[in-house]
Amino acid sequence: MNIAIVCYPTFGGSGVVATELGLALSKRGHKIHFITYNLPVRLETLKYPNIYYHEVNVPDYPLFKYQPYELALSSRLVDVVKSHSIDILHVHYAIPHAYAAYMAKQMLKDIGIQIPIVTTLHGTDITLVGSHPFYRPAVTFSINHSDRVTAVSESLKQDTLRLFELQKRIEVIPNFIDIEAIKSKGKPCERSLLAEKEEKIITHISNFRPLKRVMDVIAIFEGILPRVKSKLMMVGEGPEKQNAVEYIHSKGLQKHVLFLGNSNEIDKILCFSDLFLLPSEKESFGLSALEAMAHGVPVISSNAGGLPEVNLHGETGYLSEVGSTEDMIKNSLLLLQDQELHETFKKQAKIHSERFNLDKIVHQYEQVYSDVLASIQY
Repeated sequence: MNIAIVCYPTFGGSGVVATELGLALSKRGHKIHFITYNLPVRLETLKYPNIYYHEVNVPDYPLFKYQPYELALSSRLVDVVKSHSIDILHVHYAIPHAYAAYMAKQMLKDIGIQIPIVTTLHGTDITLVGSHPFYRPAVTFSINHSDRVTAVSESLKQDTLRLFELQKRIEVIPNFIDIEAIKSKGKPCERSLLAEKEEKIITHISNFRPLKRVMDVIAIFEGILPRVKSKLMMVGEGPEKQNAVEYIHSKGLQKHVLFLGNSNEIDKILCFSDLFLLPSEKESFGLSALEAMAHGVPVISSNAGGLPEVNLHGETGYLSEVGSTEDMIKNSLLLLQDQELHETFKKQAKIHSERFNLDKIVHQYEQVYSDVLASIQY
């Protein structure tokens, strides 16, 4: 198949999932065309013969206060579909991507080309932006006019059905991780660059938005540090980072906390981590938690959104109510101070992560594509 994938090209979960899905599909013989405003961060086009990248250029006109990205994207979609005989559009995020895809579909219909749209919902497009009264009609329209709709968790599916008046069935296809790729990578030997031998390594990875509750991460670490010698690895960039950095300096914790920025070396960080913290206020799935578990890292998280579907309480880690930092500290110490229990959770985290192995999930998307193409009425 010739598949066009539209996504955000950033370090966020939806962009990572869309990119990894495209790479996996290309290895299975499909031709994958990424259409976005920048090269996706995990995409290396020269390594894969079936991968293509098409940039969306948005002209800068003084007339517009905000440049019309949706218009530029829909026009680019039309161009790519016509030039490369695309079979299907797979868009990640309802707005603006599904909205732009619908406009492209209508333009193509006028010249006799039928192109089906598969829309994957990831979370923010539904629970934050999409639920705003200004955007709800557009999101509802975009979902209802997609040919197939998938959501990355049962929790997100239920949120979507609750927030919007939909006529579309939503299929749950969870996020995934390439377990075999993780197994094939030798464990790097630079643990000493992150922490001393006797220190535990605690990690948090996110886009540092307010809903990730970065200050809760630090509060949990502050509760751990007096009782367990440890280092905190803060991976990512975002609006809450500066507050976190200033707080760490005000408390004199600089030697205990490392801010590593956005990184393409997540594997090297997680393979040495002893605990992963994700106290989010909202989390449609929790891909970073799954990545941690695949490396055998137990997870301390909130019970928000789809996290209970990923992090099994009392088996792969512990769940707490949002904001319950004292409970998260207690659960963290329980694992860090009991080596036997920690080893058990490490093993169980790895086993559970196998349920989300890439090959199992990619096959589900291939089935969706085949079903949609078979249903087109010519």
